[in-house]
Order: sequence, then C-alpha cells, then structure tokens
Amino acid sequence: MANPYEVTPPPAPGRRGSKLPGLLVLVLLIAAVYGASQWLGGNDGKSDAKSSPSASASASAERSKDPGNPESSSDTSSTWAVGDCGGPDPDNPPDGYRPQKCSASGATFKAIDIKDASILPGAIQCPPGTDLMIQVSISYGSAKSGGIPTNTVCGRNLTGEHPGDAGAGGGQLVQGDCVTDQAREVPCASGTYKVLGLVKTKAECPSGTNKPMQLVMAVGRPYDVICAKG
Repeated sequence: MANPYEVTPPPAPGRRGSKLPGLLVLVLLIAAVYGASQWLGGNDGKSDAKSSPSASASASAERSKDPGNPESSSDTSSTWAVGDCGGPDPDNPPDGYRPQKCSASGATFKAIDIKDASILPGAIQCPPGTDLMIQVSISYGSAKSGGIPTNTVCGRNLTGEHPGDAGAGGGQLVQGDCVTDQAREVPCASGTYKVLGLVKTKAECPSGTNKPMQLVMAVGRPYDVICAKG
C-alpha cells in the first residue's frame, strides 16, 4: 500500500541546460583560433614592408603665395645647406620638395638658412626675406609623408613674387610688415597697422607704438605682443 504522505522527489535536472556552458566554451575557442590566425596573417603581411629610413621635404603652412607646387624629397636632410636650391618633386605630390641645381629648370627657391626642426608651432623663426619654410623629415617604411622632423629649410623664391619681404603680406611676421586690427598680416599697401616690433610684453614696445596687440599665448613662439603703429 502506497504511503499517502510520501513526497515524490523532484525530477533530476535535464541535460538540456547543461549543454549551454559547453557550447559557450566551444564558441569562445573557435573565436580565439580565428583571431590568432588573423593576427598572424596580418603580421606576415607587415613583415614584407621596407623598414629602411627615407627623407622627405614638405612645405609648411608658411609658404604663403609660393608659385611652386611642392612635392617631397628622397634625399637625406644632411644634403640641404645654405645656398642650395630646390623645387617640386613630381614623385610625391602635393606638398614636397627636393634639392636641385640652381640652374635647373625645376628649381624654384634657394635655401637662405637651415634651422633645426621643432614640434612646437611658431618656434622656428626664419630670417627676413623667407618666402617659404620646408620641413625635412626622416620616415621609415614606404610612407612618403609624415616622419620625424630633422631640419627646416628657409627658402627664398628664385623668381616671381617675394611674399616674405617686409610689407609684402606673406611669410613669417617680421618688423616692417603690416597687420589688421585682428593681428592678421596683410600687404602694407592696404593701409593698416605697421609692425614696429615683436616682443614679449607691452612694456618692451618701442617708442611710436600706439597699437600694441596682445596675442593668445602660443608655445614656442618667441613673442606675445605685436607693437604696431596706426
């Protein structure tokens, strides 16, 4: 006779629920194997790239009004010296240059100074008369742009306009240039404010200054005030 108070034990857990952890482990294992194969394959492809250094020479933003079409250089920065000439390099458009003989038809500028490179904006100050500034850098691999800056070539156009001349409205700002009331360089022919000096504080401005312009601080720039006369 069956015991009416006997409690029927709950059924044992089914095996269906136990399949989930095993399935999850299998999915993770497959994903790990696939990821490893992709990573190894990518490294194999990268190992074929050349790691030898190459140099490039590209014009910086200060090349205002330069008539040439700058391209990059395949020569090392040590080949650049004061008196060297350069011009567009058609092998690497649109912002590079390469050394050329001054008598060559492709020469567009002459180096009037060579400065050390700097990653700080405005830290490099080329001499007056500089029409364009060219950053020379060393890069590794097949890339023709970017790289580690090594030198800056201060160039002057061989022919045509000279925007770097004082008052011409281009190049780096120098004494004798002209600016608007917003400190933007313009040709002096437009009749604005003439730059009498570039100093750190207003107290250093020379006599005759009636429009000292305090600039926003910029790391590396050697001056913070434009001493101007209206």
